[in-house]
Amino acid sequence: MQRNQQMTPMSNTNTGGPAFPVDESALIHNLQGMTLRDYFAAKAMQGMLACPIQPQSGADMYARDAYHVADAMLKARES
Repeated sequence: MQRNQQMTPMSNTNTGGPAFPVDESALIHNLQGMTLRDYFAAKAMQGMLACPIQPQSGADMYARDAYHVADAMLKARES
């Protein structure tokens, strides 16, 4: 596994690790924050909603597409 890759415990999805890493004292309290994958998906969704191509699209489609973009971004970081 490459640097900064973390897998979720229940799947084989690369989360990219923490989006905003914290020092070890925060980890004692299990304050890990959002993953880089979630951060990328949120940014992708923000862009999609700011300029929707299909205004009739539902939230499920936006969420699915945002995570497709996030996964592509994580894959590009591996190169």
